[in-house]
Amino acid sequence: MIYRKIKEDVYSVGVIDWDRRIFDELIQIPNGTSYNSYLIKGSDKTVLIDTVDPTKTHELLDNLEKLDVNIDYLIVNHAEQDHSGSIPNILEKYKDAVVITNSKCKELLMEFLPIDEEKFMVVKDGDTLNLGNKNLKFLITPWVHWPDTMVTYLEEDKIIFSCDFFGSHRATTQLFAGKDIYRNAKKYYAEIMMPFRAIIRKNLEKLDKIEIEIIAPSHGPIYNDPKFIIDAYKDWTSDNTKNEVIIPYISMHGSTQRMVDHLVNALVQRNIEAKPLNLTYTDMGEVALGLVDATTMVIASPTVLTGPHPSVVYATYLANALRPKLKFVSVMGSYGWGGRMLDQITGMISTLKVDMISPLIIKGFPKDEDYKKIDEMADEIASQHKKLGII
Repeated sequence: MIYRKIKEDVYSVGVIDWDRRIFDELIQIPNGTSYNSYLIKGSDKTVLIDTVDPTKTHELLDNLEKLDVNIDYLIVNHAEQDHSGSIPNILEKYKDAVVITNSKCKELLMEFLPIDEEKFMVVKDGDTLNLGNKNLKFLITPWVHWPDTMVTYLEEDKIIFSCDFFGSHRATTQLFAGKDIYRNAKKYYAEIMMPFRAIIRKNLEKLDKIEIEIIAPSHGPIYNDPKFIIDAYKDWTSDNTKNEVIIPYISMHGSTQRMVDHLVNALVQRNIEAKPLNLTYTDMGEVALGLVDATTMVIASPTVLTGPHPSVVYATYLANALRPKLKFVSVMGSYGWGGRMLDQITGMISTLKVDMISPLIIKGFPKDEDYKKIDEMADEIASQHKKLGII
């Protein structure tokens, strides 16, 4: 993708990856992604902010060649390879370029890449860099989503170069994001940022102190309506939940499916939004997405040997790792001849600060008395949601 102008002497020079479908060998990205890199031409100095995934280095170099510039400074907001992997190639071409980053990022870069220590200039929170007619300010924003992350603020143009902060996985020729980016951005937040919700909230407060007209992340389109994505992040990182129950489940022979179907209907009758997610077909990213706003999660599984189905184990592990703002959790499922499914599932959610809704584990197919117990579970969920004032 050819470079594009954002503002006077400010360019997007990164690369669109139309074909990538999995990120970090973990996250499904059905819409592809981009690796955004930005160039700022000051009257005295020229800066490149972040690079691209090493598989796309040649495209970044082509864009810089077309702009016919010399790079004086290379700012690195985050050491992960999709942002830093092309640094050695940039330094080979622009031999006098100085790498500017914070101390933690420098430490990681020297572990990951062959960069001489003498090439670095280390900055602290609030430090500035003068380019002549433009000034950059560095804000350290740790754990968004690595300990090394920072953002770079172009004062005159009121642009935040936010790296992974506010990103989205979407390959698009749109330079600026529309409202349709919301789901992509929310899924990106769910899968990558949610475990650091409390810390991100503090970093949002830091950004409240500066005037922002444009947010330029390292993945996905740029925001020329920064309030849209900032308000979304404030909502996602808050402690407020919605009147939603997420139900990740597997059913092998139909018993658990019948239980889930009955629970969904019972919740709907009580004016609660239910989100059943059959893990046989559902991308785990959808589980993460559903966890952003849900108040309650009901994990449903058959018994495999003596424990839960492996897909349910993965979903439970994911929920525990992402540490969403859930308030309540329950477990339902069935067994044939025995097992410790309930104990194993409850033992896997140790990081979740939740209360347990009475679980229900049955033998064989559900009977009339089991359906009554599912109704009682729905009643208990409704009662707790009413206490929170969300029904």
